[in-house]
Amino acid sequence: MINVNNLSVLFPDKKLFDDVNLTFNPGNCYGIIGANGAGKSTFLKILSGEKDPSGGNISIDKNSRMSKLSQDHYAFEDEVVIDTVIMGNEELYKIGKEKDEIYMKPDFSDEDGMKAAELEAEFAEKGGYEAESEASTLLQGLGIPTSLHDKKMSELIESDKVKVLLAQALFGNPDILLLDEPTNGIDLRAILWLQDFLADFEGIVIIVSHDRYFLNEVCTHMVDIDFGKITMFVGNYDFWYESSQLAMRMAKDQNKKKEDKIKELQEFVQRFSANKSKSKQATSRKKLLDKITLDDIRPSSRRYPFVGFNLSREVGNEILNVEGLTVDSENGKIIDNLTFRVNKDDKIGFIGSEIAITKFFEIINGKDDNYTGEYKWGQTITHDYFPKDNGEFFDGIDYNLIDWMRQYSEEQSEIFLRGFLGKMLFSGDEVLKKANVLSGGERVRMMFSKMMISPVNMLTFDQPTNHLDLESIEAVNNGLMSFKGNILFTSLDHQFVSSVANRIIEFFDDGTYRDVSMNYEDYIEKFVVEEK
Repeated sequence: MINVNNLSVLFPDKKLFDDVNLTFNPGNCYGIIGANGAGKSTFLKILSGEKDPSGGNISIDKNSRMSKLSQDHYAFEDEVVIDTVIMGNEELYKIGKEKDEIYMKPDFSDEDGMKAAELEAEFAEKGGYEAESEASTLLQGLGIPTSLHDKKMSELIESDKVKVLLAQALFGNPDILLLDEPTNGIDLRAILWLQDFLADFEGIVIIVSHDRYFLNEVCTHMVDIDFGKITMFVGNYDFWYESSQLAMRMAKDQNKKKEDKIKELQEFVQRFSANKSKSKQATSRKKLLDKITLDDIRPSSRRYPFVGFNLSREVGNEILNVEGLTVDSENGKIIDNLTFRVNKDDKIGFIGSEIAITKFFEIINGKDDNYTGEYKWGQTITHDYFPKDNGEFFDGIDYNLIDWMRQYSEEQSEIFLRGFLGKMLFSGDEVLKKANVLSGGERVRMMFSKMMISPVNMLTFDQPTNHLDLESIEAVNNGLMSFKGNILFTSLDHQFVSSVANRIIEFFDDGTYRDVSMNYEDYIEKFVVEEK
């Protein structure tokens, strides 16, 4: 159990939160949510002991072992992969090293023998002799083959390093697990494995994540940082989001009787309680949701941008034809003989090799001519492209946000441009800020403003949800669902792909691909779950 007592974090110019009193219990998974800058990662650091609060305290059972996902992907470059995982239980790893060092002494004494015997007993008690087997199982579950287990961390690609650090956090059955963005940089199959692992985990799990689907699948509670407070709610992310919207509607409807509000709440809770799920968290949530009262739900102070794309014209019969498109590299084919046709109403989600996806998007948008084969846009098609790297649009640009938008707009008036920027939550003097000093999330919102201002009938997006908070992801998600034209896109946000795509193209590491007209959930069920 973790008890948070009268916790506060205050800065000279800002209060993150104060008077926080919470209890975290074993068997539950808690998702920490809040607007960017609200203090999610700060709260996690306080729980882990990395940062001291301004006031209050955290009490944790002294016998509880806490594990936290490392954010430094290069901290273990000289270590062997399997050893890096075992380091997740620092005490066990130290005992093992000390034991091995004693045995390697050239002048091994009786005293050394006694000490070694003590360490052997302690090592066995802590599961040391099963450590390599457990570490290997975790690594394989996350998609790291045994051929890499004895490699140095420096020899791994970036995505595999992330998986090893995740295995490190999970290793040794910790009592408390702190995970800051655990799905970042790992593939779909690893995420599904992690969801199953957490469903069976009996300790306390506390997660910061922008992946709504992941939060929905694993969380029994949401911990919301808002109004300078931290409040715990029963349920997953969707329940929190819908209940906050319900609370907002109820607050606006002053004339509605309390009995009517209670009935609406009961119907709402019943609908969510009845949701089918195979996870153990679902059973736990259902019992807790049934106890929700009217006073337990509150509206959120979050602000949501507006994302909406107008159609330039209806598409004709020819949209995009790709024939035999091939991209080679020194290590083999990135794309091998890609051939497909975009049909009316297609919203195609690209998954798999990020290198291949980005290369393909760059080629069809005229950014890369290093390929063989061909592609052809239809005569009626106007298209726009959201690249993964938007640096060329901002680096070295000395325009303020209004002048930056003027570059892409036929209508040049400041009032009109302010209106578009306002949709993306840039208002007042914020629009006079220089474009080259924007944060990653602000740059993404500006790119959406640019794309919204000039209607087209085909949109291409390469990781549009990167750098965005949950509120902006919701807005982008809704905007693409409503768009009447064609979309080619890739995203690591499961719910985003599930709700937008009606066709999936998966690129594999050897350059081959799979093209199937079905939604993402059906694709996972047929081609991912069945392949396990």
